Amino acid sequence: MHSKTKSDIAFKTVIYIVCSFLALMSLIPFVIMLINATRSTPQIQSSALSFVPGGNFMHNLKILKTKEEFQPLLGMKNSLIISVCVTVLTVYFSSLTAYAIHTYKWRLKKAFFGLIMGIMMLPGTVTMIGFFRACYQLHLTDNKLMIILPAIAAPMTVFFMKQYLEGSLSMEIVESARIDGAGEFRTFNSIVLPIMKPAMATQAIFAFVGSWNNYFLPMILFNKHKNYTMPIMVAILNEGNYNTEYGCIYVGLSITALPLIVIYLLLSKYIVSGIALGSVKG
Repeated sequence: MHSKTKSDIAFKTVIYIVCSFLALMSLIPFVIMLINATRSTPQIQSSALSFVPGGNFMHNLKILKTKEEFQPLLGMKNSLIISVCVTVLTVYFSSLTAYAIHTYKWRLKKAFFGLIMGIMMLPGTVTMIGFFRACYQLHLTDNKLMIILPAIAAPMTVFFMKQYLEGSLSMEIVESARIDGAGEFRTFNSIVLPIMKPAMATQAIFAFVGSWNNYFLPMILFNKHKNYTMPIMVAILNEGNYNTEYGCIYVGLSITALPLIVIYLLLSKYIVSGIALGSVKG
């Protein structure tokens, strides 16, 4: 018994060390970005990897304000509108689809889920040319809806939600709600969604971060400056062929990352509670 206890302690110690190392490695790029935002362009060019803060943050910020094409408030507004709408549509409709697959019994259920799994394996860039061509022919470029509406179909999120429901949703609760006269949408919205909060919070972070950092699709769809998102705004800072201000670019990147940190802090408690899938108590 004593040897088993010592073995368990050693195993947990190794797990903690590995997790701490991975967390540190994940934070290093973010820390370097913040530090480079305080350094001058010559310092960054001579040594891009440094953990010593500089004293040029205000100077970099002053240069950033002189860039007329860089409008952070406009970029934040556009990115926020797109990201929030994408997150809501992705999480809600993926949860609804997963609930239907998990709860109902119908003939093509396995084939439908297999189709979702097959689509999940296809990279998004494969369909990008056809998607852009369709938008161009329908005169729907420079339209935010062309980025927002496709978020309804999110195979990876559907798969995650279905796996979560299999471990957390008791069919007895659904059947009880039906017996009490609750409709399917009321059952889903009032009973199933609260159970799925941890999974929804996790996927909401992934969807928001993915949409906020999306550069390729808005770049090919948006031609008007009024529709530019934050990634495009930051990319504009690097368009100069000569005398590129790297410190200014890192300040822009830091501004872009701030909303992501806020979203994570707001939803992190649900992710922690999602470690245990026992949302339904017997």
